[in-house]
Amino acid sequence: MKAVSQFILLLLLIASSLAENNSLDLQAGCGASLGEDTKAFPIDLYSNENCTWKIQRPENKVIRLIFSYFQLDPSASCEMENIKVYDGPTSNSPLLGQVCSNIDSVPVFESSSNSLSFQVTTDSTDLKRSIFAFYYFFPPGSKTEDCGGLLTSPEGTLTSPNYPKPHPEFTYCVWRIQTAENSKINLTFTDLFLELDPNCRFDFLAIYDGPSTKSDLIGHVCGRSRPTFESTSNTMTLALSTDYANSYRGFSAHYTSIALPTPKPKTSLTCSSDIMTVVLSDIYLDSLSYNENNLQLNDPTCRPISRNPVIFSFPLNSCGTVKMKEGNRITYTNLIAASQTGEIITRQKNLQIFVKCEMENNSTVEIMYVSEDGVIQNSSALGRYNVSMSFYESDLFTRPILDSPYYIDLNKTLFVQVSLHSTDADLLVFVDTCVASPNLDFGSPTYTLIQNGCIKDDTYMNYPLLQHYGRFKFNAFEFLRNHASVYLQCQVLICDSNESNSRCTQGCVPRQKRDISSYKWKANAVIGPIRLKRDRSSVDHLESLSEVHPGKTQNLQQNSLYIFSFMILATNVVILAVVIVKHYIKCQSEYKYQKLQGY
Repeated sequence: MKAVSQFILLLLLIASSLAENNSLDLQAGCGASLGEDTKAFPIDLYSNENCTWKIQRPENKVIRLIFSYFQLDPSASCEMENIKVYDGPTSNSPLLGQVCSNIDSVPVFESSSNSLSFQVTTDSTDLKRSIFAFYYFFPPGSKTEDCGGLLTSPEGTLTSPNYPKPHPEFTYCVWRIQTAENSKINLTFTDLFLELDPNCRFDFLAIYDGPSTKSDLIGHVCGRSRPTFESTSNTMTLALSTDYANSYRGFSAHYTSIALPTPKPKTSLTCSSDIMTVVLSDIYLDSLSYNENNLQLNDPTCRPISRNPVIFSFPLNSCGTVKMKEGNRITYTNLIAASQTGEIITRQKNLQIFVKCEMENNSTVEIMYVSEDGVIQNSSALGRYNVSMSFYESDLFTRPILDSPYYIDLNKTLFVQVSLHSTDADLLVFVDTCVASPNLDFGSPTYTLIQNGCIKDDTYMNYPLLQHYGRFKFNAFEFLRNHASVYLQCQVLICDSNESNSRCTQGCVPRQKRDISSYKWKANAVIGPIRLKRDRSSVDHLESLSEVHPGKTQNLQQNSLYIFSFMILATNVVILAVVIVKHYIKCQSEYKYQKLQGY
């Protein structure tokens, strides 16, 4: 019986998908003007096409356009064949983005004007191009409740909105998972039930190997399954998109952080009274797809004296070394930069190695910083410091808040701790600058809580320095103009606790005086989103209505049950009719009229 029920359920899924597929209007023509509130449509084009579709929205609405499936000429360049999306009615409008055959993602675009257009250009290759486009309108600033957010715990669970009840229509949620440095993420779906389609054109979940939806696509899934995915780094992004029909349970998934092997020593720096020597591990360079031919100093004519490992050794007054006098110190600084291969794109990290020798009172201080894609690492410590930031329930800082989003009341006190994960006990953490923003990219608008150690918000308060922990609190607020979320980004400084006059002990220092004291390292930590409890009042209200007025809140479920029951009944009727017809035909073949013999 279980196998029969699963088979019937599969038939119903296929039937609903075919029903939606058959209801689509095939856009056989070259371009169109569209004004419906929502529309999903396939596009079939051939060689030497140049077609434009224009979408006009009503006032105070945003257009979201999704290309959930596209099959272009795989051998064509982006210049010759592409889909260009404009924030306006013509190609003279601002360009929102471009889709090519080499794009490894599910492109999503949103308008800021009252219209949006996209232009499809194909080259001369004689083959069929297939595109599936889907758009709808939504109010600016609107967000689906309990939808998306930043997850920074070592492990956690995330679900689609309303799970295990049917997900809302026109849902678009983005989750970003970020675990500790030098780790990767394993994501396992305990349940996945989205609309079934061979190309996942209607409802889908996209999983990306990185911090955004522009990272490499790991998977694009729908239907019923329990897949597992694994990232190559400590970040992973999930995007859920649904249309207006055939809502099911959505998904439930669990992720865990997997520690990567500790890397071998990468670099070393030695300074004498007249020579600077830098050693770079060949294993480290191989992991970044670089070799000695890609590396150069400030003076590119200075070459390594050894290949395995790569060694630069040069006098302090040569190879473009910059000499500066800083108080009682004399510093000598140079830069080893790696040139990337490729003319258009690259998948290599942007590598820069800063080397610095400080001479003071006949002593030598050797400082080396490695920057991979803008992330600074203290290489002399054989790896970068791992810094994380979390909300806590109280000023005891014993129980972190693991929920994301974190729903709070307006003006409630938030307790935040920045933690340094290091075995070096002689380090201090100082919260230097914290900025809040409604956007994860921390674009405009922003609000500063503390800057250069100087408090800018009346409710902000630092706690005393405590070894590896930087602690502070402030009162919750919201941004104006319908911004639902608040993200927090803090820059922290790490100092040697044995230095009595380090930057960490100075407190507020104006920008023009920031260099008067020392620190060993700095890092950025991000947390969020924070949302107000009142924003989920509609969800709580519906749940309360389900207890007081179950008839009102169960209409949708009852209607779905009626439809489901009717489809099962119809299926049984069809099966019964087929059996009767076969039985009738069999009877006709076995019993024929015969002429009686006369007497």
